[in-house]
Amino acid sequence: MTGNEIRRKFLDYFEQHGHKVVHSSPVYPPNDPTILFTNAGMNQFKDVFLGNEKRDYKRAASSQKCIRAGGKHNDLDEVGKTARHQTFFEMLGNFSFGDYFKEDAINFAWDFLVNELKLDVNRLWFTVFAGDDEVSADEEAIQLWIKAGAKPERILRFGRKDNFWQMAETGPCGPNSEINYYLGDEPENPEKNRADLVNADEGDTTMEIWNLVFMQYNRVETEKGIYKLEPLPAPSVDTGAGLERMTVVMEGVHSTFETTLLKPIVEFTARLAQRN
Repeated sequence: MTGNEIRRKFLDYFEQHGHKVVHSSPVYPPNDPTILFTNAGMNQFKDVFLGNEKRDYKRAASSQKCIRAGGKHNDLDEVGKTARHQTFFEMLGNFSFGDYFKEDAINFAWDFLVNELKLDVNRLWFTVFAGDDEVSADEEAIQLWIKAGAKPERILRFGRKDNFWQMAETGPCGPNSEINYYLGDEPENPEKNRADLVNADEGDTTMEIWNLVFMQYNRVETEKGIYKLEPLPAPSVDTGAGLERMTVVMEGVHSTFETTLLKPIVEFTARLAQRN
């Protein structure tokens, strides 16, 4: 399945489940001074999450063009060091604005990956927020993943760095649950397909492919450098699945630059540079 086919399948799936398919917004956000570039699918819905804007739909899906080259989410330093990072990419996402919440978000993700894309459940790992002094552990997400079909031993707890998402220092945020995929050749070998490879600092054997953010809070600055979390008007959902990473999985390659999305660009550039 090519990258273009995955994009179409994702958007069609969520449209069939009551989501409005929304066009990608500009990579330069015209009305948001908190970020330099659009860095996630939820950026164009920020005011909807905050309750400052109303739309004629409560569910949306998009394939958002993103740039992560500065600010809170900066992948510049990772490009060329890993097989999965880019400064420009497409983010597939489904969103709920006070409609469904954790259970449906988890069920949609499980159904799309396992039943639609036919991914091997033995290659999937799931992470949830372990909790801290400000926000409690997300035990509910653990039970919902188990209910959906995940094995308890494949659900891991991580701290704020990995499992609490926010687009900038201020704005909508919340605990998240990430889905990771083992790319190696021995999924049945516990010495290869291991928990410690999830969110590992080095290597691409196990790769994050989808992040489900449970939008519950607005992070506000009360005074210079001091922040607090305030509840959003309604709990909502923001998810992001990297199209290029999904394509790595579905095409059975080892790098985003080997996919049908990027390989033609790499080959064209190599010809221009006489490096082919």
